[in-house]
Amino acid sequence: MSDLDLLTPGARVLVTGAGITGRSVSAVLEPTGVRLTICDDDPLALQRLITPASVVTVAEAQATIADYALVVTSPGFPPTAPVLAAAADAGVPIWGDVELAWRLDSSGRFGPPRKWLVVTGTNGKTTTTSMLHAMLVAGGHRAVLCGNIGNPVIDVLGEPSDVLAVELSSFQLHWAPSLRPEAGVVLNVAEDHLDWHGSMAAYAGTKARVLQGRVAVVGLDDPVASGLLESAAAPVKVGFRLGEPAAGELGVVDGMLVDNAFGERVPLAATASIPVAGPVGVLDALAAAALARTVGVPPASIADALAGFQVGRHRAEVVGVHDGVTYVDDSKATNPHAAQASIGAYPRVVWIAGGMLKGASVDELVATVANRLVGAVLIGRDRAQIANALSRHAPDVPVVEPVTGEDFGVHGKDETGVTGEAVMTAVIEAASGLARPGDTVLLAPAGASFDQFSGYGHRGDAFAAAVRALSR
Repeated sequence: MSDLDLLTPGARVLVTGAGITGRSVSAVLEPTGVRLTICDDDPLALQRLITPASVVTVAEAQATIADYALVVTSPGFPPTAPVLAAAADAGVPIWGDVELAWRLDSSGRFGPPRKWLVVTGTNGKTTTTSMLHAMLVAGGHRAVLCGNIGNPVIDVLGEPSDVLAVELSSFQLHWAPSLRPEAGVVLNVAEDHLDWHGSMAAYAGTKARVLQGRVAVVGLDDPVASGLLESAAAPVKVGFRLGEPAAGELGVVDGMLVDNAFGERVPLAATASIPVAGPVGVLDALAAAALARTVGVPPASIADALAGFQVGRHRAEVVGVHDGVTYVDDSKATNPHAAQASIGAYPRVVWIAGGMLKGASVDELVATVANRLVGAVLIGRDRAQIANALSRHAPDVPVVEPVTGEDFGVHGKDETGVTGEAVMTAVIEAASGLARPGDTVLLAPAGASFDQFSGYGHRGDAFAAAVRALSR
């Protein structure tokens, strides 16, 4: 059976999830003539659909799962979801939207297949993919930014392009077993989403799927990512590091990014030109440059792209300076690994932390950054875990918990009417009292935001608004 025989006219296809991904998948599949059914337990999501497809509940789909030739799932559905477990038991193939996009693109249905350059990792994906896209455009490629950033891959297949800069999460990769990109990078691998994947080994193995194409790239300074390179199926293996690069690597020499993999110690750009603070910015730039070099982007284009690059919202974004104190929104640092990298970019930090830790430990994080902390302001459901870690590993750091409400929910308001905005007003008042001129007040929470805010963007916006009010 060929890749697309499951999409012959009249074949019954089930799409799980009626959100953004489900709507995109449905729009692509409808012209193929398949008999399409969409399932979701959210009545409003089903009502928003504009499609001739049948709509059913998840339970109804599960009860008739053997009637389908294929299931295309949204990435939020874990393998343990009953409808997908039933499909697996019945021998029904399960694809994600990325798998569908890969098969459609590879088949030539949308013209000549594109070169996929794929970025994954626990942290730094969006910044690296955005840098990569800027490098590709500067190098003259018709490049599209997509995946877990911007539009879903399946939405951009009709756009004129020769290269796709694709950010993929572990959820998306789990459901994309056939993916073989031109080049893929694993930036780093730290504890995250273990409730979804079941184990660290399964999580890392899913990330490693981007290393099965022509070129595999990994961050050598990260022990888990580095360990994935040897077993990668890619015939070309490349690493990047903060130190001097050996053969087959990119690294740093005398303040310059240097390519010693696709050339012989070719200087690419000055580290001082990278607009993302600290070592994490250098690593992201090295990873992006490695992928760009696989498709021939010249050094001058890489340098130009980095010089003009703008940091995305809520990613180490400076939102204000008041009385000599810099306020930085890194609300996207939603796990301990990301928070550690963020804090490491600044010498003296008043740390705003808390939220939902998703089972992750913060002891190693606190022990590593303790010498940089001049204060901590804690919020959210799991703040007690961070407070306990601070008491063990940084007992001299003053800690403030300005708001003690617990059950905020996704609408940003608790049962007593305390809003996320009110939380951040109290947080900024406490943090400004701990900070001195030259310090950085850093929102790098190490946890998810849904206990007090509607998302990390809402959390970051509330932080920025409170900083602006302080300045006024």
